[in-house]
Amino acid sequence: MKICVFGAGAIGGHVAARLARGGAEVSVVARGAQLDAIRAKGLTVQAEDGRFTVPVAASADPAALGPQDAVIVTVKAPSLPSVAAAIAPLRAPVTPVAFVMNGIPWWYFHAHGGPHDGQRLPRIDPGGAMWDAVGPQNAIGGVVYSACTVTEPGTVAVAGNYNRIVLGEPDGRETPRVAAIAEALRAGGWRIDVTGRIRDAIWSKLMLNLYSGLLSIASGGAPLRTLMEDPAVAAAARRLVEEGQAVAAAMGCPVSLNIDRLLAPQSQAAHTPSIVQDLKRGRPMEIEALYQAPLAMARQAGVATPTLDLLVAVARHRAAAAGLYDP
Repeated sequence: MKICVFGAGAIGGHVAARLARGGAEVSVVARGAQLDAIRAKGLTVQAEDGRFTVPVAASADPAALGPQDAVIVTVKAPSLPSVAAAIAPLRAPVTPVAFVMNGIPWWYFHAHGGPHDGQRLPRIDPGGAMWDAVGPQNAIGGVVYSACTVTEPGTVAVAGNYNRIVLGEPDGRETPRVAAIAEALRAGGWRIDVTGRIRDAIWSKLMLNLYSGLLSIASGGAPLRTLMEDPAVAAAARRLVEEGQAVAAAMGCPVSLNIDRLLAPQSQAAHTPSIVQDLKRGRPMEIEALYQAPLAMARQAGVATPTLDLLVAVARHRAAAAGLYDP
């Protein structure tokens, strides 16, 4: 299977390397030092199941890679407009595009049903660029759990052994295209779940993003394990998750979580949340997809979210002050 991973950062590099290890014909769209390193020496992954290096085709220009059987987009949400502008050469008329990303996706209300069906999210997809370039009917939802960091160009370190991707069609159908992508990822060592309720999976991951990212931003990047040992912070984290669950339920996605286990200090890895990595490295922050979009849904559904309101405002101002978010 010919698969291009659009965005070869930490998650994208991990995805691409394991796809290649599993036998897929893999290419990546990358740039800068990461692109140069991949071209020179391949992609290297250092994980609990070992260290391995694989060669993959790489280019900053998708036209050099040509049409694919599938595309997996792993960029951060602020980069979606640039993906929309460049993705056409990778796609035959029916090439599926799996968006393995954090937060509320641009296609969220496609095939949603109910009063919001077909609603667009212009703050996540400005001008409908992705909607027009890919088409929501060609989108596949994806949620990833993997604590990854680019330790040097071309090398991705993976913390822990919980590396999981959830895939699903927006309309809930079981389709051959999802099955084919899932099988290619499994062959490389990923744990893959295919679901008929991909929005539930999106909200479940978002619960983790809500409390871990917001508290880390508010604390200036203090380790989560240390933060969660403070009773006041742990109580705020619980409220964040409970408010997030209330919004998800109001949008038709009841999320059942063991909150005590989710918030336990011993469950917090040393890995820094990706949005805090972006803040520290001066990269655009995913404020809209992770935080503003859920708050907009809360207002739409009439759900009170006082703790989210406060901490999202703090995150928004912190990101704007750093020049990493335009409110």
